[in-house]
Amino acid sequence: MAKKQKLRSEIDDKYKWDLTTIYQTIDDFEKDYNKVSKLIEKYSDNEKTMMDSGQNLLKAINDDIEISRIINKLYMYAHLNNDSDTSNTTYQELVGRVSNLDNFYSKVSAFMIPLLLKDDYAKIEKFYQEEPKLLEHKFNLENIFRYKDHVLTDKEEKIISSFAQILGNSEEIYDVFTNSDMEFGFIKDENGEEIELTNASYSKLLKSNDRQTRKNAFKRLYEVYASYKNTIAKILSGDVKANVATSEVKHYASALEASLFADNINKEVYDNLIDTIHRNFEPLYHYFELKRKMLGLDELHLYDTYASVVNESNKEYTFDEAKDLVIKALSVLGDKYIEDLNKAFDERWIDIYPNKGKVSGAYSSGSYDTNPFVLLNFNGTLDQVSTLAHELGHSMHSYYSRQANPYQYSNYKIFVAEVASTVNELLLANYLLNNSDDDHLKLVVLNDLLDMFKATIYRQVMFAEFEKKIYECEENKQVLTHELLSNIYYDLNKEYFGNKVIIDDEIRYEWMRIPHFYYNFYVYKYATGLSAACHIVNGILNKKENAVSNYLQFLSSGGKDYPLEELKIAGVDMTKKEVVESAISMFKDYLNEFEELYNKINK
Repeated sequence: MAKKQKLRSEIDDKYKWDLTTIYQTIDDFEKDYNKVSKLIEKYSDNEKTMMDSGQNLLKAINDDIEISRIINKLYMYAHLNNDSDTSNTTYQELVGRVSNLDNFYSKVSAFMIPLLLKDDYAKIEKFYQEEPKLLEHKFNLENIFRYKDHVLTDKEEKIISSFAQILGNSEEIYDVFTNSDMEFGFIKDENGEEIELTNASYSKLLKSNDRQTRKNAFKRLYEVYASYKNTIAKILSGDVKANVATSEVKHYASALEASLFADNINKEVYDNLIDTIHRNFEPLYHYFELKRKMLGLDELHLYDTYASVVNESNKEYTFDEAKDLVIKALSVLGDKYIEDLNKAFDERWIDIYPNKGKVSGAYSSGSYDTNPFVLLNFNGTLDQVSTLAHELGHSMHSYYSRQANPYQYSNYKIFVAEVASTVNELLLANYLLNNSDDDHLKLVVLNDLLDMFKATIYRQVMFAEFEKKIYECEENKQVLTHELLSNIYYDLNKEYFGNKVIIDDEIRYEWMRIPHFYYNFYVYKYATGLSAACHIVNGILNKKENAVSNYLQFLSSGGKDYPLEELKIAGVDMTKKEVVESAISMFKDYLNEFEELYNKINK
């Protein structure tokens, strides 16, 4: 019989995050809410005076910072309390009110950047002389002016803005269509039971030990997708057209360049990632051939590639054991890091156990004026121990960034967001491999690592290459028919899986079920993040000079420079192929270790 979930009130406070460090009471929340509402009402006064002097520009910036900080703090209190128990209508209301307030402020302050860009940067340089404190915002101001060549006239920008919702409609249409309107019917599992096939259940069914179940799920899912190939091709084509048209109007060389511009990423980083993977398919081919042998199959089909060759570990961990493992694993980062990490436990940054109404999953959150906060739904599995390490990686990155920087430079870019979390995951995995005498546990850890590399390095790069190819087709005036999209995707699968895997024809329709293709060149960041983390971990574990201190300095860099420059602090140059190669080398090492251990256990 399933255990009934506890109510929030039944969870001991020591296992909950302490949100009174944000506001002691809702009355304190209301005081800040009223205060910031009045500040927002006055903010539009800056529009008339902002560009009259350096002092006035500094005032407008400081007013914006004060308002943004309070709104962020209000939001953290409301959303964290709401996520703790979504049935609590008090916090539902607070979330809605803060969201409305934020939207209102966005409209009130919308004049700021267009007004700045009406003038040349030379005027800002004069303002620096008038008001030296403006230099504290120099990087952000320079970054805003990078966009000057890509900002149109007021009239043109208003026209584009009025069409923004329509131009960005493809993702919403796709989500509604594939998640609400499409139905895949039922298939029988290995026990002969009828199971509804959905996008969610599909992933689980592909991991079934029963090959016929895997095959049935695979064939049925893509049979349904294929029946909508014209519709989904039109949706994706519409999204690509919108992004290409916008990039052309905004004077970018391509949609890819427009996408990379915000992070100041050179296209060579994207191309280098794809080229390096193309030169290193062999380890992946070895992985699939090894899986074929371990599954005892004559030939490996695509629907076999997710089947596990290792039974999950049945070892259960208490939260205290998980905490102890994570601290020991991360001790290579030094005493100061561990001292700061312990604050997460001692000061109750973590909401540990599930309760009725609590949101699922895990995340790290927080704002400049709060602690970092971690949401978990800890259930004692090894995966949850890894999740704890992962989320604390995010939290420590945020903690150090906020400690070391003023508000305007306290947030790191998405490009580097997964580096610290993945470093922690890898350090935990290596600790378990080097300090456990349980061969099966080590096999599970290695298997999980191999799956992560396959999914994050190879698969995401295949997605990134697909995106690049279809955008080039659109920019070269080719029509993105379902046939063209499917052929491109099928050919990429043949390259990435190699000739020892049977490339089932149905895979040509897989592009239809990948929502990331509506995120506009986002997926490559998963691969660069893991590659950077591998490079950093290699340096730390091999005791490379200054590897730890450089990494900690990177964690403290926040947003005061562009992400590629910040990664260089940690010894990572993403323009060089060695970084991606270090990840592939780690994958090869884990693969060899996995094969040796598997053979030892099963000889």
